[in-house]
Amino acid sequence: MKTLAINLDEIVIRPITSLEDFEEAGKMIDILVDADLIENPNERKKALDILEAITVLAIDYEKRHFSIPKPDPIEAIKERMGQLHLTRKDVAPYFGGENRVSEVLSKKRNLTIRMIRELSKNLGIPADTLLAAG
Repeated sequence: MKTLAINLDEIVIRPITSLEDFEEAGKMIDILVDADLIENPNERKKALDILEAITVLAIDYEKRHFSIPKPDPIEAIKERMGQLHLTRKDVAPYFGGENRVSEVLSKKRNLTIRMIRELSKNLGIPADTLLAAG
């Protein structure tokens, strides 16, 4: 039987507006992470609802204060080529020829909409990542 080290009735859910609040939310998430193992269905539901609310607030704070910059489009292409073990010749059809591959990867030529479509479709690189080129 899973029991919590905290009284659920004492938890107050409030906005996360500081790093201290964010760290406290992380501690609360750690305590509640196994809430699905609580045997009492009412207590389990309450704990899971609190966990979800705090997690949503923490994710929102994290997105606003610790955002991850989008990768450079050309670096994303090179990285994906490496992951898939593709050569420039392999990806040439998506660029319109081997010369274009070299020009784009050396940043001498911008990606075109057609290239972005082909790269997104064939290499699985999100179009919004590729659209940042230029």
